[in-house]
Amino acid sequence: MDQRRFQSLKTEIINLGRLLWEKDLASGLNGNISTRVDGDVILLTATKTCLGQLNPKDILLMKLDGTILEAGAVSTEKLLHTEIYKNFPDAKAVIHTHTTYTSAYFLEHDCLTPRIFESKVYLGEIKAVEQMTPSVTHSAPVIGALKRSNIAVLKNHGVVAMGESLFDCFVLIQGLEEAVKIEAISRLFKGAQAHKSTARLSDGQGTQVSIEKLRTTSHERRATSKKYKLFSEEQMKEIVRLVNEDSQLKELGAKTNMNMDLAVQLNETGQIYSFQFEQGQIKRVGQDGNAEFLISAPENIWRAVFNREIDPFVATTQKKMNLRGDFAKISKWYAPCSRIFELWQRVPVE
Repeated sequence: MDQRRFQSLKTEIINLGRLLWEKDLASGLNGNISTRVDGDVILLTATKTCLGQLNPKDILLMKLDGTILEAGAVSTEKLLHTEIYKNFPDAKAVIHTHTTYTSAYFLEHDCLTPRIFESKVYLGEIKAVEQMTPSVTHSAPVIGALKRSNIAVLKNHGVVAMGESLFDCFVLIQGLEEAVKIEAISRLFKGAQAHKSTARLSDGQGTQVSIEKLRTTSHERRATSKKYKLFSEEQMKEIVRLVNEDSQLKELGAKTNMNMDLAVQLNETGQIYSFQFEQGQIKRVGQDGNAEFLISAPENIWRAVFNREIDPFVATTQKKMNLRGDFAKISKWYAPCSRIFELWQRVPVE
């Protein structure tokens, strides 16, 4: 093993632990951090350590089968960390900590739907995973939640985030804590009356569109008995039909001057469909891989998108899907794109 890299990874964990501590995202002897060294070997913080005062001997080498390769006792959350790495081969880092505001919010609620744009795009809707033990002993529900988002809330227990780097995990944890603070402060400003969301979605050009208006009606959201083969011509034709017949999208596309080329790609086969939008309407369907915007993802992620299990915006920002193109440019069409993604999810796959 490259000792220089080995020590560098330990230093990264020490620095990240201190950052969590300084930002009040860790306290006492709570929380644990790990990073992947190679395929089946990770570094994991030891039990009963303070994340704000870590030193190299507090970070131990272990294999995913549970074998400890250095003297010491690793965190009691070793099952949580090893199961995440086993189920997500691309995960390079995992952080579990007990953030104050997030933990408190989810003592009283089961779900958070952020209303600030950045939180909506990077976090999406967050649902708590029930926990019955002080340490995670049944990892399946947590793994299920992490398939939808790179951050999960463990009810009565804290949060866990995974990513390509420790900093990716930190940003998600801090972002969720800030989203909860904003929600709490908003409710305080609103006063004692029952909280009702009146958030409005801006199309970037002064037009305010009610989120309620963008949500599908009960009829639209009703599960359809027909399912389509993933990335089949039949599925794409149905998407085009729904997009071009949708009055909300037509209005949004005209108001935001939505003219762009958007392509989608299935990683395993390389199959591509490209859509030329004019004023929010699809005028041409092709197989142009040189479209201005290209969204690519593996089969399991596309299935989750079309079956309403994952938000495409969140999947893109969390790198479950890859977006080629200028995200800042496409963000001006956030409102019509949100509607398009809603329509996608009315075309479920087999």
